[in-house]
Amino acid sequence: MLTSLTKQNFNCITDYAIETLNSVNLDRLKSYFDNLPIDPYLEDNYRLRRFSHFRVTSDQVMKLSHGRFFQSKEYNPLLGDVIREYPEIDDTLIELEDFQKIVREFFEFCKLCSTFDEIGVHQIRTTTSDQKIGNPAPEGIHRDGVDLVGIFCVNRENIEGGETHLYKFKDEPPVFTQILNKGDFLIFNDRQFLHYTSAIKVKNSKSGIRDVFVFTCPGLIAMKSKP
Repeated sequence: MLTSLTKQNFNCITDYAIETLNSVNLDRLKSYFDNLPIDPYLEDNYRLRRFSHFRVTSDQVMKLSHGRFFQSKEYNPLLGDVIREYPEIDDTLIELEDFQKIVREFFEFCKLCSTFDEIGVHQIRTTTSDQKIGNPAPEGIHRDGVDLVGIFCVNRENIEGGETHLYKFKDEPPVFTQILNKGDFLIFNDRQFLHYTSAIKVKNSKSGIRDVFVFTCPGLIAMKSKP
């Protein structure tokens, strides 16, 4: 299994990183997932989402102007070639030191593996109930079409499943298989690894949730919104 736990010896071609950010207070972040709007591009209303685009410097995490999100069908057979638009991440969340710690940690890897200084951050809640499952990756095993991807788990409540896989080749067994628990951060080169997260099912009552931030470098902005 190819893995790297530190940035110092991270090889952008062969490695992925899995770490736990113990310095991040997850309780300060959880409530911001309670007001996410439904993702209008998926049926069944089980996914909720916001998206923002940032430039990161040595002393600032700066939110950029609102932009639409785009992937080609080459990377997303389900929603590819669709220009998608999501509400921005809440400014009060962006100002939190704990959120900025996660952004900066991802950007440290971006500096190693990409020439871009802009990143996209997707704030996503996947829900499940006794009536339906939730699918964090309805497009199946895929790439995002970027240099680097990060998945940070903020919360898992009353669910089973949601196992994240990395693949070198789509038709071969995964080289990484793990449920990302609270505080876990997986970072990998999107050009070297395909990824997928299995469906979640409710464990023992009526509803369950999986809350994550998904980071991409660059941010896959299609165009700037009109004023």
